[in-house]
Amino acid sequence: MLKKEALLLIPNVLKVFLENGQIKSFTFDGRTTVKDVMVTLQDRLSLRHIEHFALVLEYSSPEQSHKFLLLQDKQPLAHVVQRTHYQGMRCLFRVSFFPKDPVELLRRDPAAFEYLYIQVGAWLPASQ
Repeated sequence: MLKKEALLLIPNVLKVFLENGQIKSFTFDGRTTVKDVMVTLQDRLSLRHIEHFALVLEYSSPEQSHKFLLLQDKQPLAHVVQRTHYQGMRCLFRVSFFPKDPVELLRRDPAAFEYLYIQVGAWLPASQ
């Protein structure tokens, strides 16, 4: 379990883990949705296009490796956190839909391409 980096440690504050190691915190109420967080992250990270991105919940179990649950845009954050914060999950901002043409993504949105590059680099073994 990921207890030390639990999804919710302070009431009504969600921590979102980025691929570069940064953590962004968001306060929320009963009306705040996943899409609200996505739009705020788009602004904070200077991304022009976020159609390839999603918020995901990461969890692991002794029997299995890491698993990711894709969050839907209209889901209220309070509902997501209420269902999951006792299970030691982390909320991540990830490129979840790989672009058909990464070069086109580089041309349209260099910051999104850089984020994708960092994420893919983290997947590769250190020896490569």
